[in-house]
Amino acid sequence: MLRDLVRDRPRMIVTAECPSMDGGSVADLGERIARIAPYVDAMNATDNPAAHAHASNLATAIALAQLGVEPLMQLVCRDKNRIALQADVAGAALFGITNFCALTGDDVTAGDEPEARRVFDLDGPQLVSVLAGMGRGTYLSGRTFHPPGEFLVAAVENPAAPPLDYRAERARLKVDAGASLLQLQICYLPDRLADFMAATVRNGAAARAAILPSVCLTRNARALTFMDEKVPGIHVPAATIARVAGAADPAEEAFVLVRELAAHALSLPGVAGLHITDFRHDGSVERLVRELRIGPVHDPSIAATGEMTYAHHG
Repeated sequence: MLRDLVRDRPRMIVTAECPSMDGGSVADLGERIARIAPYVDAMNATDNPAAHAHASNLATAIALAQLGVEPLMQLVCRDKNRIALQADVAGAALFGITNFCALTGDDVTAGDEPEARRVFDLDGPQLVSVLAGMGRGTYLSGRTFHPPGEFLVAAVENPAAPPLDYRAERARLKVDAGASLLQLQICYLPDRLADFMAATVRNGAAARAAILPSVCLTRNARALTFMDEKVPGIHVPAATIARVAGAADPAEEAFVLVRELAAHALSLPGVAGLHITDFRHDGSVERLVRELRIGPVHDPSIAATGEMTYAHHG
């Protein structure tokens, strides 16, 4: 289980984003994740990413569990108050889901309905504290809650966004609040990631929480330009975009770029694994984890017992 990997850290952990669904069925979701699920330890059930409405985080987490994939259910502060957020956690727990990740959430101006009202009843560290409290058996009000098992509480942090000096401290605050896993924002600035990780080693956050830098698999320079211009908190250097745009094979160069960024991230002290977003949908997740020799396909205990399963069969 992801919780055991985070606690014991016997090898590098690999998580991935579950593709957002705009309708369809559980079987359709199974088709979409078939090239990813066997090669990761868990998948994020996202909560209206980039402020766009999609199939809900709760429904997606349940569907992933039904498909044999361990879900990490995201919850954002942007759309719901503390009552609704706690209700989603309690609902997920009814289905045995015990992995939760707290995010502040992109502002509504990043989405296609910018007139939507913001909620932000809680902020990210406060939501981490609420999740940790429910994992211990109480709602925020003090009422008793009966979790079906020990919760894994996760959070996110951006290693490259200003104010840079505060980012590692904010990570520590989230760990203090109860997070044992931190997934980082996609970062195309290796020096800033290295500085962030060094700071989390110094302040103790890396020892107390598994930190997973993120990479994004893309096919071309157009996708990099989109992230640089449209995705809050991500900056892609012009030289990086030009490198992919000017390559004889942009798709291959885009993959090589990600492999280099991932290898650099995994070499840093304090890093416990990798988080992957896949916009290629061509088997590149498998290629990446095999070339880096990380994740469940390189777990001797799984190979020996044959316990790695995935319910979807096409």
